[in-house]
Amino acid sequence: NCPNIVSSGLQVLAGQTLDLTKLEKKMELRGVQVTFEGSTTWGYREWTGLLVSVSGTNISIKGAPGSALDGSGELWWDQDGKQKPKFFRAHSLSNSTIEGIRIVNAPVHVFSINGCTNLTLANVTINNTLGDRLGKNTDGFDISASSNIKILGAVVYNQDDCVAINSGTDIVFRGGLCVGGHGLSVGSIGGRSNNAVKNVLFENSTMKNSQNGVRIKTKYGENGTVDAVTYRHIQLSNITKYGIPL
Repeated sequence: NCPNIVSSGLQVLAGQTLDLTKLEKKMELRGVQVTFEGSTTWGYREWTGLLVSVSGTNISIKGAPGSALDGSGELWWDQDGKQKPKFFRAHSLSNSTIEGIRIVNAPVHVFSINGCTNLTLANVTINNTLGDRLGKNTDGFDISASSNIKILGAVVYNQDDCVAINSGTDIVFRGGLCVGGHGLSVGSIGGRSNNAVKNVLFENSTMKNSQNGVRIKTKYGENGTVDAVTYRHIQLSNITKYGIPL
């Protein structure tokens, strides 16, 4: 069995990252489980760092029932005027899971998934409803240069893309609920070192009270490829701009 680290009611100092990128080295093991209990909070500081950063192999990140990672985004939400930390960087993760995490009040982008393989995010909740007036760029899941990614049963209340797949292969978003954002998106494609998206499935999900439903975004004058993207059984409700812009 892998060791289990329990974080209960942690208060992270302002301007500091909860750094979970060297767990294997510190534990001298491959495979670690981290469980969050209670409320995890961060002090306020204007900066462009990260609140949480995770990497490794066979890493399991879990949220205990009733737990929350609270970014206190209301302290940063003023549209573009303040430097804001991104919430959760999952980079270079392989054969790993993130399950039952509840994130509230993210200052800006929530999950950045990059360079990952065989990563499953299950029953993750992102609740940024308090940011409906001033919150901006609160993307739920931004995915780049990753393969075999599954996002299952996600619930996202935010003010930007629920999902944005900029590059990667074999990606599944299933059984999700997205409210108040900009859509289930592929792209923007172009202008990066990797501009290819292939084998993507959005399935059995609902978009409500959003600007857009499902969409593919590209950058004018740039190169890239989009191949084998499927939207299946997607319910759209109260879309304010475009249901299916391509």
